[in-house]
Amino acid sequence: MKTTCLESVDQTLRSAPDTEPLAVTAARLAGGLEDAVRHFVRASDQNLGHLESQVAQESQELLRQATAAGAQQKADATPPLCPVCQRQLTRLSFDHPRTFATRFGDVTVRRTRGYCKRCRKWRVPADTALGLEDTAGYSPAVQEMAALLASKMPVGEAGVVLARLTGVQLPRATLDREARRQGQRAEKLRRRLDQQASVSTGHKQLELPLEPYQMIIQMDAWNIRERDDWGKSAALRRAGKEPERWHWVYTGTCFRLDQRAQTASGRPVISERGFVATRSGIDGLREQLHAEAMRRGLGQAAGALVIADGAVWIWRLADDRFPQARQRLDFYHAVQHLAAVGRAMFGEDKAKLKSWLQPLVRQLKNESALKVIRQLEEVLAGLPAGAAAQTVRKEINYFHEHEQRMDYRMGGRRGEPIGSGPVEATCRQAQCRFKRPGQFWSRKGDEALLALEMFWRNGRWHLLFPHASPHDSAKN
Repeated sequence: MKTTCLESVDQTLRSAPDTEPLAVTAARLAGGLEDAVRHFVRASDQNLGHLESQVAQESQELLRQATAAGAQQKADATPPLCPVCQRQLTRLSFDHPRTFATRFGDVTVRRTRGYCKRCRKWRVPADTALGLEDTAGYSPAVQEMAALLASKMPVGEAGVVLARLTGVQLPRATLDREARRQGQRAEKLRRRLDQQASVSTGHKQLELPLEPYQMIIQMDAWNIRERDDWGKSAALRRAGKEPERWHWVYTGTCFRLDQRAQTASGRPVISERGFVATRSGIDGLREQLHAEAMRRGLGQAAGALVIADGAVWIWRLADDRFPQARQRLDFYHAVQHLAAVGRAMFGEDKAKLKSWLQPLVRQLKNESALKVIRQLEEVLAGLPAGAAAQTVRKEINYFHEHEQRMDYRMGGRRGEPIGSGPVEATCRQAQCRFKRPGQFWSRKGDEALLALEMFWRNGRWHLLFPHASPHDSAKN
């Protein structure tokens, strides 16, 4: 049997008048759905997925009518006050229609319009009450869908997924424009929240924790490809200037040490942490990461620890924004520099390299960097002048520079991380979105999407979209 299970429901609802009370429409739908279930049971070529799809589709009109009725009643109940200064509006006019797309279909609302003498602007208070004041024709739920999907996947795919899962049809250009607009709104909100966090002296910062804890801060950077001087590459090269395409995205993460644990297999996990990623340069990272660390409890921490690779900009930022924090060089970067010495000595002989390297790695981790440096200096003394000696001397200087940041034995005893894996994983996750084949970005566009992604990952999505329930960022 191949009869569509809800044909009768579809015909009945389409013949119902728009002004029919919701209770009557719902009763008619319920009766039709019972018939549909009986059709579905007899249909040998349909599974539960067919019924779910049909029920969702045919219930759409009832949901749209309910949304329209609620929106109109909300608009009617909104007092004629300026949503900015709360002053009584004058020169009121009524029944201004506005049609916008919701997740259930198009809805038209008639609103009151008035003039604010203080702001010297025309205002529509109902738009603010409904969350429509800045929209380009879409409800807050549709705005959220566009923002979330575009931050997770390419816009072309996002449009297809949106239509398949919700039935909302947004052209690719429209979805891109709406997602970017929401991202720019996220940037503004982020700046306001960061300013509040950086200067906050509220009671939360003054409360003493039940037990002292350490704040762990990590930083790194990765490249993103942008459309700088797009279409001008040949002209720039003729002028002797190579076009720039790749730019740094500065990334950071922070968490309390007591929020770091292990799985049953021994793999480290972090139950809660903050994220930052920005294209606004080192200065942008400095302010955003400090604000995020303050939100996560830096002001109450007994101490702080910055862990990163050997990039000079990181340590300068740490000295500037986290001057009281201890600093630790990522252990695995230190091992890479030891390996560079081994390759200079043994070339491609992997067996000799491994035999020489392993004892030094254990010594670096479990004893002290000073002992390792002394052994490297002995190696250098026995080498003839040449490229190998230059490499070894360079690496010895590197270890001397970071000697105070190689307290791995003490870190292990304290249960602290000795590597920067969390921030490197954060960078990798972001790159999976922004480095897909064929993708180019603009600075304005990628910063907007990065702002959206950080609101999501930090569990503050509901601050952008108040209708959304707070979610657990640890489950991203």
